[in-house]
Amino acid sequence: MENEIVIKRFTEVRRDLGFTQAEFAGKLGIPSTTADIERGRTRLTGKVVAELLRLYRINPLWLYGESTKRYLDTESVSVMPKVVSVDSAENENILLVNAKAAAGYPQNIQDTSWYRKLPAFDLPLPQFRNASYRGFQVEGDSMLPNLSPGDWVLARGIENWDDINGNRIYVIVLKDAVVVKKIEKIPGTERVRMISLNGSYLPYEVDTKDIQEVWLVSSKITFGLEATTENGLLRELKQSMEELKEKLGAS
Repeated sequence: MENEIVIKRFTEVRRDLGFTQAEFAGKLGIPSTTADIERGRTRLTGKVVAELLRLYRINPLWLYGESTKRYLDTESVSVMPKVVSVDSAENENILLVNAKAAAGYPQNIQDTSWYRKLPAFDLPLPQFRNASYRGFQVEGDSMLPNLSPGDWVLARGIENWDDINGNRIYVIVLKDAVVVKKIEKIPGTERVRMISLNGSYLPYEVDTKDIQEVWLVSSKITFGLEATTENGLLRELKQSMEELKEKLGAS
């Protein structure tokens, strides 16, 4: 017979996570259901304990009644920019990643030569100093009404999960895609929930290990309904910056 406290805590974990016995069995690689474990007929295997730790950060010592700490602390996950671009004066540039380039971003995330193909510019404003910024083009309508298809967002690179706020919008670079979403941490797990502003899109979960970079959206650039080419965007940005410099110089 399995220890009574182990049965109680195992069952408590399943219920708190909202799984049925069959669903929890599927998550942990247990045949059929967890009913026999919860009745004390089958002992917890080392593999199941390891899965509880890996998926939900459940402390094995707590599970066996030898600790009051249910969750082990999640290690700080680095989601900081993998590559930054600088100009001749060693100042960081803001690179522009349009929808087409975003398709190849995850696979080339550490290839410095790939980044040289992207347009780059500088904003002479204090808000864009002492941090890494990148421009991303919004694709799709999942973030309506705040962001429309074709809009551009300027986003600041962050370093770890401690910097993530559930009320902000982020550009998330996954292993196979670049998406713009809100992020909701799921306590006690190594997973996060990706949330769209457009109610037509349901939230979904991803493993933190599948996230390569996270960028905090700080502002957006909208050019109206007509499509703006990448070169046209860069030209308009430079023109706006020149006008800003003239105004600053005259003041």
